[in-house]
Amino acid sequence: MKLKPKITIADHFALMEDPRIDRTKRHNLIDILTIALCIVICGADSWVAIELYGCTKYEWLKTFLELPNGIPSHDTFARVFAQLNPQQFQSCFLNWIKSIQIRTDSEVVAIDGKTLCGSHDKSSGQSAIQMVSVWATTNRLVLGQVKVDEKSNEITAIPELLKVLELSGCIVTIDAIGCQKDIVKLITQQNADYVITLKKNQGNLYDEVENLFKSGISTGFQGFGHSTYKTEETGHGRHEIRHYVMLSDIQSRLDPNSVWSNFNSIGMVESVRQVNGKTTVETRYFISSLKDNAKKFANSVRSHWGIENSLHWVLDVALKEDDCRRGKDNAPQNFAVMRHIAVNLLGKEQRVKRGIKNKQFLAAMDNKYLERVLALA
Repeated sequence: MKLKPKITIADHFALMEDPRIDRTKRHNLIDILTIALCIVICGADSWVAIELYGCTKYEWLKTFLELPNGIPSHDTFARVFAQLNPQQFQSCFLNWIKSIQIRTDSEVVAIDGKTLCGSHDKSSGQSAIQMVSVWATTNRLVLGQVKVDEKSNEITAIPELLKVLELSGCIVTIDAIGCQKDIVKLITQQNADYVITLKKNQGNLYDEVENLFKSGISTGFQGFGHSTYKTEETGHGRHEIRHYVMLSDIQSRLDPNSVWSNFNSIGMVESVRQVNGKTTVETRYFISSLKDNAKKFANSVRSHWGIENSLHWVLDVALKEDDCRRGKDNAPQNFAVMRHIAVNLLGKEQRVKRGIKNKQFLAAMDNKYLERVLALA
């Protein structure tokens, strides 16, 4: 039987339309994109650094790129990334992710926004852009991202992502800004579950949920389907106990007209934290499509913060996203996609048991290791 050839990331991005007119095309678009990806994997953060890297690694790059007119200038890199269609770039990224993604049953998929502080351009009046990202917490992959419109917020951006992702069997977690009926509906239409933070932006529902938990606690949860789970952690001068409670069979009380899709349960997390002898108590509420399973609910809530610790932190600390001044027009948005590709590739490389920053350093020094990382694409 003849095996189908592997479709690589280069194949997906080869479908990009080149925004340059013919007379300015001295360099192949795929060469420009590949060199840029190499330098992001290696940890550089400027157009000049991309050109310098290309010149330094020219002989190695020439072994797999055409480079008909040598290495592009830093101005060429900046101009091309500013002109590339960000929707097409995003589409190529999504198609690549779909080709490498391994589905994990009940995987928690976290959706959250992040401001790219370095994308602010005072001279042109361009404010810092905000990107909404989707993070698969088990497989540790960025599944997609979309720019938030300047005159809008995450409420309009999240549905754009949900419409193009494949989420069947997953548990989608979002903070309170995603607590919207239309967003919940889009999630359940994909045969996915949800755990969404509930805050006072949903005034009546928040008050009703809070009162229902208070009533349940006072009566020992008589008349409620419920489950509980507890975790306890100690370290770095901190002691924290979290009590998780889920109430099911609540639709007739909270949503008799079924305006929320698959609204099967509500959750409460009470965190009791002791730090340096001081005790604080925090209570948070959630709505969910999950059945009564406090342990699964707890895992979903805790896993959601993986997008902060495993993605946003890596982007800021290892890839210096907040310090990165990456040009005008579409360049900041397109380069954000490049950083997400780098995070995915460096995360997939498991033979070297080091953090992302050290993997970047190794990739910059060792062409063989960089080839291994690129081969994962």
